Amino acid sequence: MTSAGGAMQPTVPAARGEVSAALIEALTSDGHLPVVLADMDPYGEDLHLALHVCYELHYRGFAGVSDDWEWDPGLLSVRRDLERQFLEALRRDVGGGTDVAGEFDELLVLPADGEGLSGYLAQEAERWQLEEYFALRSIYHLKEADPHVWVIPRLQGQPKAALVAVEYDEFGGGRAENLHAKLYADLLDGAGLSSEYLHYQDQAPAAMLAVVNLMSMFGLHRSLRGALVGHFAAAEISTAPSAKNIVTALQRFDADERCVRFYTEHIEADAVHEQVMRHDVVDALLKDEPDLAADVVLGIQATELVEARFGEHVLQAWRAGESALLPT
Repeated sequence: MTSAGGAMQPTVPAARGEVSAALIEALTSDGHLPVVLADMDPYGEDLHLALHVCYELHYRGFAGVSDDWEWDPGLLSVRRDLERQFLEALRRDVGGGTDVAGEFDELLVLPADGEGLSGYLAQEAERWQLEEYFALRSIYHLKEADPHVWVIPRLQGQPKAALVAVEYDEFGGGRAENLHAKLYADLLDGAGLSSEYLHYQDQAPAAMLAVVNLMSMFGLHRSLRGALVGHFAAAEISTAPSAKNIVTALQRFDADERCVRFYTEHIEADAVHEQVMRHDVVDALLKDEPDLAADVVLGIQATELVEARFGEHVLQAWRAGESALLPT
């Protein structure tokens, strides 16, 4: 990490293909912006690393990269072409529909014991696997809640008020030490890992980057505000059961209390957030804008899709006795 402008900024990641290489070259050496290939893998390393770089310019930026790039028309054109392929794949690969209540009911069906990534962590994982999971999820949790802020000015009335109430909790209720991102940084410290922002970006596979890119894409487009609300609600509903499994894993290893605190905080907070998001945000939003039902469903289903792909990547590696991190 390098200090710039009074704030800690991550270094630019290593490229993973032709497009991300040209993009990073343009940002750091005034090279030509890339032409986005029309047939990129919409879930692949090159596309998601490039999207990750584009989106980070809206957050902390990168050391050595001018802040002026954030709204550069040429860069926005590149980002649009990357987003188009990702969004088209998501729309193709989810079921779609407008049954928001049905989607929420499915989220509340708990997986069988030991099933899924959090179940594996609870019952089978070794300590090194739990630490890898923490490193991978740091790409998400060290900016937790930030992408959701984009939707606030795009809501009105009750949905806005209720979503802001949830965000207030996510941001620590006005206390910096209780910021959920700070609690995750404390967790990383407690696990003996780096708590620096984006420290593990070069080791995070596309399946992890896609989870965060999804939030940024939904948040940065007013036309996808319904999808962002659906995503946020899905995340709040599904967090508590997985957090309970991870607490079980942490107890198996007599983990540092800082690690346990992050997940117990989410068990308690998200049990409340689930109801607020489902009724005071989503129901109220659809009462005002019923045409957004399909987008809310997209947000829920796309969240489940990218999380499932991430879980499959990790479990496939671990069950083969391999690391789920990319080699550096």
